[in-house]
Amino acid sequence: MKKIAILGSTGSIGTQTLDVARANGDLQVVGLGAGSNVDLMEQQIREFHPGFAVMENEEKAAQLRSRIRDLNVTVSCGMEGMLELACLPESEILVTAIVGMIGIRPTIAAMKAGKDIALANKETLVTAGHLIMPLAEECGVRIFPVDSEHSAIFQCLNGEKKEEIAKLLITASGGPFRGKKRKDLLHVTVEDALRHPNWSMGHKITIDSATLVNKGLEVMEAKWLFEVDLDRIQVVVQPKSIIHSMVEFRDGAVMAQMGTPDMKLPIQYALYYPERRFLAGDRLDFAKLREITFEEPDMETFRGLPMAMEASKRGGSMPTVFNAANERAVALFLARKISFLDIYDVIAGAMEHHRVMEHPNLEQILDAEQETYEWISGRY
Repeated sequence: MKKIAILGSTGSIGTQTLDVARANGDLQVVGLGAGSNVDLMEQQIREFHPGFAVMENEEKAAQLRSRIRDLNVTVSCGMEGMLELACLPESEILVTAIVGMIGIRPTIAAMKAGKDIALANKETLVTAGHLIMPLAEECGVRIFPVDSEHSAIFQCLNGEKKEEIAKLLITASGGPFRGKKRKDLLHVTVEDALRHPNWSMGHKITIDSATLVNKGLEVMEAKWLFEVDLDRIQVVVQPKSIIHSMVEFRDGAVMAQMGTPDMKLPIQYALYYPERRFLAGDRLDFAKLREITFEEPDMETFRGLPMAMEASKRGGSMPTVFNAANERAVALFLARKISFLDIYDVIAGAMEHHRVMEHPNLEQILDAEQETYEWISGRY
């Protein structure tokens, strides 16, 4: 019986992680962390019986305590609670399914406590990869990628040597606006941007997919996860999301991981690695599929990808600024305060304004995030 804790249990990845636990029956959920969804958290606690739960603030924690006062569950809140969840003595692996840089400190705490990480929190490696990867090695823990693209690469590399990698090929669906030009995007709505053709995801990541920022973040993550330079990472648009990513080796062989768009597969693979378990769901039917097409990403229209690569090449604190500016810009767009194309302008302005700190420590990373938020709030 493997014991797991989930940070972000009421979100898309968190709920699907619990689907995996429900289907298999041999994962014991010892801790759950959520934001503000008290109703769903209560349901999860009553089904999975963790001993520890955490909410984003004391108000939500008090509501949850009142709801589950008939159960023997400790309820905490805020960063202190998240850090306690990350370090629960009985847990073996922490699923970091929370969105935002708030996930960095719990991830570090979990690794220092000897926990493996099932990583779905992009910001951890995007902004602090130079701290996280050496720490994982120092602590002797494993980081298992949960993103479908990184899981695909991880699976393709199973049994292979990293020094034999020639190129990583990260696939993108192209999002809901694939094929459109800037003039076509002048008046798109929030509802338009949330209509992803293949995946059902949270609002923030769905908007990131529409801007191609998400693919830029994945490139930045892959650089750290697989120790591959940016010039050996290529983004390829594969509209059906059948090929989740590929690895080209130095002998010219290309290995791909294929499957239907289902996040439960990479979640389950991360939790049970190296074992492969049965997973219910649709299977690829090649007779019906018939063909798989590829395109180059349109980096003039969808500036999120080239800006991400620019931030990663610049390094230091610039990836933090890129990530924080995008996070705030997406929130402004979802609140209908800026247009879709304004997202790019917010990011570009923040990056231009920032003075880069080389080799930032955790506090400097968090300071850069806050400074970016303040710069944006003064203008939008």
